[in-house]
Parts: sequence; C-alpha cells; structure tokens
Amino acid sequence: MTNELTARQAEELLRGGSAQLIDVREPREVEAGRIAGSRHLQLDQLPSEADSLDRDRPIVFYCRSGSRSAMAADAFAAAGYDAHNLDGGLEAWVEAGLPIEPEDGHVA
Repeated sequence: MTNELTARQAEELLRGGSAQLIDVREPREVEAGRIAGSRHLQLDQLPSEADSLDRDRPIVFYCRSGSRSAMAADAFAAAGYDAHNLDGGLEAWVEAGLPIEPEDGHVA
C-alpha cells in the first residue's frame, strides 16, 4: 500500500526540496492549474519515463482527486521507489489553502 500524504504533509516534504513532484493529469488539466515545481508526466507516459525519476529521492504523485496518482504511486512503490500519493489530489491541495499556478488557476 502506498504512503498517502495529506496536502500539508506533501507541502512539508516538498518544502525540504528533496522530493520529486509528478503531475499525472492530462495537458488541459495542467494548463488550468498546477502545483509550482511539479513535473508533468501523463499517467500513460510513466512507464517509458520511469528511468528519468531519481530512485534515491521521494516521489509525490498527484492528479485531480488522487485516484490516478494512487495507481502511479502503487506501481512505483512496487518497483522499489519511495513513492507517495497526494491524498485527495489537487482538490485537497487547494482546499487546504495551498497555492497553485498560475495565480488565477483552478482545478480542472
């Protein structure tokens, strides 16, 4: 089972600068609003991009609600990565009052 992180826990981990933040949503969703510093890798691109992720650093995956990113986090955890899922996704991040970009961005 993947380590689920609340928005505040994820923000704290990311603030330390050691974690990788991966947005697995579709391009139109990313354009509407995203967490600053995240890398966009659509869910279907993850298998071919796995080697581009650092196995020695924690990875936090997110999507809109946390379901797609949970699948990604489970798969990467099973492959030996320190993988985490942002529980509740970008919706929970925004609900916690955490910022997204652009400033007028929204959850799509």
